[in-house]
Amino acid sequence: MIELLTILAVGFFLGMRHATDPDHVIAVSTIVSRERSVRAAMLIGAFWGLGHTLTILGVGSAIVLFNLVIPPRLVLSMELCVGLMLILLGVLNLSGFRLLAGKAGAARTHSHPHSHGDYIHTHPHKHDPERHPHSPEQTPLARLDRVFGRLHPYQAVRPFVIGIIHGLAGSAAIALLVLATIRNSRWAIAYLLIFGIGTMAGMMLITMAIGSSVTYTQTRFRRFGDALATAAGVFSLGFGLFLTYRAGFVNGLFTTRPQWFPH
Repeated sequence: MIELLTILAVGFFLGMRHATDPDHVIAVSTIVSRERSVRAAMLIGAFWGLGHTLTILGVGSAIVLFNLVIPPRLVLSMELCVGLMLILLGVLNLSGFRLLAGKAGAARTHSHPHSHGDYIHTHPHKHDPERHPHSPEQTPLARLDRVFGRLHPYQAVRPFVIGIIHGLAGSAAIALLVLATIRNSRWAIAYLLIFGIGTMAGMMLITMAIGSSVTYTQTRFRRFGDALATAAGVFSLGFGLFLTYRAGFVNGLFTTRPQWFPH
C-alpha cells in the first residue's frame, strides 16, 4: 500500500511538472492573453487539463492493457498537429492584437485595438463623443453569444480540444514510460489518472498566474499588456513552426523512415 501511495504521489507531481512543457504553456498563454479575469483563465486551464487527462487515460490505458504498438508515423502526425495548432493560435492572436499607428491631428479619428466583451479588433473611430461604425452587438462573438449564449459549454470547447490534441501527442510516450517502471496494470492505470489530475492542477495554477498578470497589466499598463499578448502570439507562431519542422523533417514524418523515441 505504501508503495502504491508513493507511486501515485510521484505521478501527481510529475503531472504538475508535465503541465509546464513549453508547448502546453505557450498554447494556453496565447488563449489566456485575451482574457480579462482570473476566473476565466483558471477555467481555461481546467478545461485544457480535462481534455488532456481524458486522452492520456483513454489512450494510455489501451496501451497498458492491450500492449498496443503505436506506429512512429502516427505519433509524429499528432506532434505535427500540435505544431500546426500553435501556428494557428499564434496567427489568430496576432490578428486580434494588431497595433495600428494613428496619425496626429487626424480630426480625432484614429485606430487602435479595442474590445467588445471578449472580442478584440481594430477599426477607425472617434472619441468625444465615442463613435463606432457598429454597435457592440454587431461583432462575431456577439452573434455567437446570441446563438449559443445559453449553451455556455461552447466557450470551453477551444481549450478542451487543445488539451485533447496535446494528450494524443504525448500519451504514447507517457504510457511507455509507465510500462517500463510499473508492471501491475491496475497500478499503471491509477498512475495515469493521478498523473492527469496533477497535470490539470498544474495547468490551473499556470493559467491563474498568467491571468493575474494579464489582468493587472491591462488595468494599469494597457500598452504593456497588449505587448505581452502580442508576444504570446509571436512565441506560439515561432514554436509551432519549430515543432512542425522537427516532426516533419528532423524526425522524418515526411520521409520513408520516420523515427520517434519517447521523450
